[in-house]
Amino acid sequence: MAQKFEHFDQRIADGLIKANDMLTGLPKFLGAKITKVTPGQLSAMLEVRDELITPLGTLHGGVMAALVDHVLGCVLYPLMPQGYWAATTEFKVNYLSAVRKGSLVAESAVISMTKRTAVVRIEVSNDGRLACIAQGTVLIVAPPPK
Repeated sequence: MAQKFEHFDQRIADGLIKANDMLTGLPKFLGAKITKVTPGQLSAMLEVRDELITPLGTLHGGVMAALVDHVLGCVLYPLMPQGYWAATTEFKVNYLSAVRKGSLVAESAVISMTKRTAVVRIEVSNDGRLACIAQGTVLIVAPPPK
């Protein structure tokens, strides 16, 4: 059964995609690009590059974990009132297959959401093959009172 959400702001969803060109920090270095946002779901992709590969020839697990953390929080922004922000409190990653080349697609889905927390499930595939699954909890933080 699909989760129903009290709030979904299409402008914020569209803004997440438009913001791909203005990324900073780790998402910019990784080249993580949000590709689709619908109520409670978000997809992002990342091209595997040589500088993300370990000396053993596989993608560093931290790259996949960083992608997971990015989509874990971003999926919530269109669902929260304006000015609120999402803070990851924990997540668990199960790596399922080695990644050597190609691209990653991360798909996040909100499983449960209250006014203060959300649980999000993420699947990351590598050129159509499931590479990892993850689940995390996010704290929903209201803006400070004025």
